[in-house]
Amino acid sequence: MKNQSDALALVGRILLGAIFVLSGFKKLMAFSGLVASISGKGLPMPEVLAVLTVAIELGAGLLLVIGWKARWAAFLIFLYIIPVSLVFHNFWAMEGAQAAMNQIAFLKNLSIMGGMLMVAAFGPGRYSLDKG
Repeated sequence: MKNQSDALALVGRILLGAIFVLSGFKKLMAFSGLVASISGKGLPMPEVLAVLTVAIELGAGLLLVIGWKARWAAFLIFLYIIPVSLVFHNFWAMEGAQAAMNQIAFLKNLSIMGGMLMVAAFGPGRYSLDKG
């Protein structure tokens, strides 16, 4: 049973991390658009926040996938999702289709946060660079 649990932890980490690795890479390749998006929300220092966004999504996402410092990476991503969800998916301040789409994104983020807390609590499993 332990081998199955470790294999499931590996697949779970890969699935949780994939969205951040892909999103971080996409944001890196379209960095000026990311800065504009952050600036459009009225946030201070959009360039600095854009660098932090890419570093967290790409860096912590990769750490999670390979399982090195996975607990810390998962907890960092958990913390990162909180302001992102509140600022970029504030469906309660929207109407119609935009509100519906952002409510789904917000709830998706809550689910991902739950997965990140599971990794932070129980570790990456044996099939990781941390070895559990």
